[in-house]
Amino acid sequence: MGHGSSRGDARGDGDAHHHSSRFSRFRRRLRFHRDRHGSDPPLLKNLAAEDFAGIARIEIISAEMQFKDRWLACLSLGERTYRTDISDHTDKPIWKSEKKVVIERDGPHIARISIFETNRLSKNNLVGYCEINLLEVLSQESEDNIEVLNLLDPLSSNTVVGRISILCYFEDPIETEKSFAHRVLSIVDLNGDGQLSYSEFAELMNAFGNQLATTKTKDLFKQADKNGDGVVDMDELATLLAAQQENESLISCCPVCGESLGKFDKLNDMIHMTLCFDEGTGNQVMTGGFLTDKQASYGWMFTLSEWAHVSSYDIGLRSGSTASHILVIDRRTKGLVEEIIDGKIVLSMRAIYQSKVGFALIDAGVKELLQSISEKQGKKMDSVESAKDIPKFIEFFQGQINMDEAKHSVEHFKTFNEFFIRELKPGARPIAYTECDDVAICAADCRLMAFNSVDDSLRFWIKGRKFSIQGLLGKDVCSSAFLDGSLVIFRLAPQDYHRFHVPVSGTIESFNEIPGHLYTVNPIAVNSKYCNVFTENKRVVSIISSTEFGKVAFVAIGATMVGSIKFTKNKGDYVHKGDEFGYFSFGGSTVICVFEKDAIQIDEDLLSNSERSLETLVFVGMSLGVSKKAGRTETPTMETCKLEG
Repeated sequence: MGHGSSRGDARGDGDAHHHSSRFSRFRRRLRFHRDRHGSDPPLLKNLAAEDFAGIARIEIISAEMQFKDRWLACLSLGERTYRTDISDHTDKPIWKSEKKVVIERDGPHIARISIFETNRLSKNNLVGYCEINLLEVLSQESEDNIEVLNLLDPLSSNTVVGRISILCYFEDPIETEKSFAHRVLSIVDLNGDGQLSYSEFAELMNAFGNQLATTKTKDLFKQADKNGDGVVDMDELATLLAAQQENESLISCCPVCGESLGKFDKLNDMIHMTLCFDEGTGNQVMTGGFLTDKQASYGWMFTLSEWAHVSSYDIGLRSGSTASHILVIDRRTKGLVEEIIDGKIVLSMRAIYQSKVGFALIDAGVKELLQSISEKQGKKMDSVESAKDIPKFIEFFQGQINMDEAKHSVEHFKTFNEFFIRELKPGARPIAYTECDDVAICAADCRLMAFNSVDDSLRFWIKGRKFSIQGLLGKDVCSSAFLDGSLVIFRLAPQDYHRFHVPVSGTIESFNEIPGHLYTVNPIAVNSKYCNVFTENKRVVSIISSTEFGKVAFVAIGATMVGSIKFTKNKGDYVHKGDEFGYFSFGGSTVICVFEKDAIQIDEDLLSNSERSLETLVFVGMSLGVSKKAGRTETPTMETCKLEG
């Protein structure tokens, strides 16, 4: 009795402070487990039950490579990338590194695994990669969930450079909650005997933010305390907690990050805690917080140099002055891709296009200099000597030029420009809904931005003070119907296939050449408030008259290093969507299509990405949108538009 009284007297402010301090340490301990593996937020948005496919556990086990090195593996899914630790020096690296990811029914489900050889003082090199459709793998009924996949050479998808073993499966919600409960309870089990007392259990409930009545807490504990000795086995208690959680939530706040739970539903609470406390089963957990595999693969020395440049990784590009890295979203995989561009070029473009001093230099003669450089570079790229630069060019854009798609091998090309305007094999770019002329298609392999109106384009992307449809098309071509029409920008980077194609079926009414300068069409310049790239550059405006879409203005815009725009069709020709229309010689360049007002319903995913100032990586033939005039109400599915060899 005296003992009980003494204990009761002690539960004053000092004891409350003791409990508070104890569980503050408890939460810090949980956060340590999470923070050491990266600061990836548990969930980007609240999920509806019908959108949730499950939580997948993906483990990168090991690989077999063709030579010895210290290896690093990256896992990319959607807009998130994770990385393993670096292996020992071997040709058979073992990682046993895992990550849990949320799979949405209509979300990204093509995961990319990239393998890098590491270098202490320079960039790590991409050696091989593979892609895996998680929904297909996870839907297979197999006792052995280990997949052994070929690693493909980034320079040639037909060449195998190694093999990788991964484990992938959906976690059962009950088992997930049981595992979570067991891991939390094990941290409270201070003496490590695998048993908990009632007082420890009650205090744990307080730490979860759930002020259960004393009688209910005791009832729960008694259910697990089979023999009534005052202690329970952790496995039994974890099972009980998991079952109870299904009926009535016991956890009101996340024990890791402190966020309040129960805002939405039990599903999202379970997802939050599972990802927040992702300790796995004893294996190493992959580090998160990266957007692309290139970012995740950086060595410490290169990371330090990037920090010195005050560079930033972020999604979208609302301000070109901060564009140290250009990220685009791959429409096929729904994952982020970093555009490869030389750092020195980035710095020079920012200096010229994103400052008043640079703007003054442009007015002082840089325009003429860019014109001269483009002309000289064009002549050089037409010389026989330029052919020796082709292999180096392909290597620089490693993983972004697939020569297996080209009609001819590298040895066939006698000059660099012949390679640059290379043709593709028949079928390399399938056309979406070939038989339906009321479906428009993408006109180029490019990074695409699409807007329902010019006002939208100015709000989300184009920062030039004087941009207008009339300025783009010229007074001779522009009509009132175009002024409030939809705008689609197809930006071609140097590594892209540089032939452009017809987006709609119809008759070519005219070609109108507009002289101008040769500014770069890189987003750094497009986002500049000091120059107007699209309305000041050299360009050719053609008008296609279509039964389904009305008149469509097709604008081919030259850029730095692109002195030549060639069309392969003539005025008066009837063209089918997907037909080749022309090509650009060496450099980056852009096509802009302007549709008349209320002529096209652009695909929702393209509009959504553009509203985030995020370019979408698309290929010729993918769906662009449907005709409003034809009355089609259903937008084509991506399955009909995916790239196939």
